[in-house]
Amino acid sequence: MFSAQTLDRDGFVILPNVLTDNDVAGILGELLRSPLAASRAGARHLLKHTAVSCLAHDPRLLVVARAALDSNVFPFRATLFDKSGESNWLVVWHQDTTLPLQERHDTLGWGPWSVKAGVIYAHAPASALSKVLALRVHLDDCMAENGPLGVLPDTHRLGVLTDQEIHLLAMSRQAVDCIVGKGGVLALRPLLVHSSSKMQTRGSWRVLHIEYGASTRAADGLDLAIA
Repeated sequence: MFSAQTLDRDGFVILPNVLTDNDVAGILGELLRSPLAASRAGARHLLKHTAVSCLAHDPRLLVVARAALDSNVFPFRATLFDKSGESNWLVVWHQDTTLPLQERHDTLGWGPWSVKAGVIYAHAPASALSKVLALRVHLDDCMAENGPLGVLPDTHRLGVLTDQEIHLLAMSRQAVDCIVGKGGVLALRPLLVHSSSKMQTRGSWRVLHIEYGASTRAADGLDLAIA
């Protein structure tokens, strides 16, 4: 059962068995049948993919996002992470601080700006990121040997941190590996400090990372783009 209190306290919650094996097989089949503009780590801007959009609007996910954000919600970005023995990678400790936006307006607290695959992005302030929730839908079992997401609990309440501040936290706090079975979901606050190590086994580790907003307006007159 999802606990908004646990999410508020720790910055993450693991929800097992949200999707069935048949659900997962259907999603993977649709992804394999449709060509994706993939990079080494996966594919971004997938909400236009029919199967991904349907999953993002699945009532089992929406009920979690609504409870977490205490609001009506809408999915605005989806990314596939695809780690394997052939495409193995790690991600250092960081926060997720960029948001896709419909237009660029130079605004205090936003930036630097960039464009990725035609979508405008900006690093956002904590006030905007506090209205965002990520749901990471696991399409494979993620065990300790698969290079799972590691998190530093309770760091989501510290605001947007510098690289040096993140490094010091990683050196001083106990990390938690997020072990999630196939069909499970990891609910994650974007400002929670997290990382990912390389896989130590063969096989695949595929995760659909879907982000939800409490409003189409990010803040400060800036509107979220669908990506």
